[in-house]
Amino acid sequence: MAFKFLTEFKEFAVKGNMIDIAIGVIIGAAFNKVIDSIVKEILMPPLSLMTNGGKFENSKIVLREALMKGEKILQPEVAIGYGKLLEASIDFAIITFTVFLMVKVIHSLKKKAEDPKDGTVATPKDIELLSKISDLMEKQVNLLENKK
Repeated sequence: MAFKFLTEFKEFAVKGNMIDIAIGVIIGAAFNKVIDSIVKEILMPPLSLMTNGGKFENSKIVLREALMKGEKILQPEVAIGYGKLLEASIDFAIITFTVFLMVKVIHSLKKKAEDPKDGTVATPKDIELLSKISDLMEKQVNLLENKK
């Protein structure tokens, strides 16, 4: 059982899937930093003007003020912090939209590459062979139907 698992893992790693995943994770981490920077440095400052210039990530609705005696906190503040949630939601929306656009472009390129009649993109050999086999089978069916 363990040997079969190791063999499957070796095939997975050798076929390039593991490398593809690693590249995706690295690009995703870098992409996340870019989006995070866009949200925090470009989008949030104008939104923070609505909170009298404070950092938007610190925005909250205070349900109960902290009870203090001098410097000592007797009861901590109870608040709903919505600023970080809003910031994370904007991050998520931008990342989701960008990934959607990237997938859409990749699918259109893939569809174009798989079209055997499109001469602008070199058709992969496997698609070309399948297309030829399909054409030959169609011809055989037509010949058989004509003989009847």
